[in-house]
Amino acid sequence: MSSAPTPAPPLAALALSRHATDRDHAARSRPALFDELWEEPGTRVLALWKGRALLTAESVEAATPTADGWSAPGAGPAELELLPVDRVTSALLRVYLGRTTVATAAEPPGSAVVLEVLTDAAAQELEPDEARWGNLRTVATALSDRDAGLFTEALAMANWHAANTHCPRCGMPTVVEQAGWVRRCFEDGSEVFPRTDPAVIVTILDADDRLLLGSNALWEHSRYSLLAGFVEPGESFESAVEREIFEEAGIRVVDARYKGSQPWPFPASVMIGMTARLADDQEPSALDPDGEEILDLRWFSREELWEAREQIILPGRSSIARALIEDWYGGPLDEPPAP
Repeated sequence: MSSAPTPAPPLAALALSRHATDRDHAARSRPALFDELWEEPGTRVLALWKGRALLTAESVEAATPTADGWSAPGAGPAELELLPVDRVTSALLRVYLGRTTVATAAEPPGSAVVLEVLTDAAAQELEPDEARWGNLRTVATALSDRDAGLFTEALAMANWHAANTHCPRCGMPTVVEQAGWVRRCFEDGSEVFPRTDPAVIVTILDADDRLLLGSNALWEHSRYSLLAGFVEPGESFESAVEREIFEEAGIRVVDARYKGSQPWPFPASVMIGMTARLADDQEPSALDPDGEEILDLRWFSREELWEAREQIILPGRSSIARALIEDWYGGPLDEPPAP
């Protein structure tokens, strides 16, 4: 009797999966919660404008310019500027994000943090220097666990609210309740809760341990990444892997296994990292890109990926795609593979 296969080890800590905040869900139901928080001297505001968060002046001034922004090794740390409540004069939306669980130089553990989404005018009044407003994709790997978790949570909630201003049942406007975690329909009182869309992203290997990468029709011609797709209703992650790879690449894969997950609030996904291998009866040369989403497909050995580093663009350092590729590669992609 053969023994069961050894499970693949999970991915190391992913940039957007880190957190150091207690979301404190029990407090959300208190009608006067924001009044209570505004009475606490330690309450802080995370200001968000056009999907970007305010960073400290010190971290911006110390930043090391790179092709990946802050996210390359050696770049200085990025820090969120969490503000006293009286610094923000107006906001389009407030959401209670929870209480921090670690200490920083500026805030003790247990500090309450509230997201405030700003208008253009409020953002310009608060900080007109656009360099102070950081993009999550760019700064994610340079943020602390606390700041990465807060920024990811804040952006995901801001995007959800922007997409759910009206009731999905009747089209009437919805009102924000439960400290920003529920929207209720004016007409029938039904409640809408935050949702996220699961998508599988897959490391596909052939019998020679080569990695399959594809170029998406929406990207520049030289950009390659792992194949990915949304999980359909009534479908498991494993089934989604098999279906998506056949649809996009024309090949059958087997032995789909979970590796790790990462929220991806661009605008509202969670990426489910998986591995799979080419079915034994499939030839690697049988690749057939669908021509709509995927325009080109290529198998890479580790050495071939290293040799192609000047010709192709690979996923950014904040993405789970990068982590999955480096997990197969055996180390950072900006270093040659181990012999």
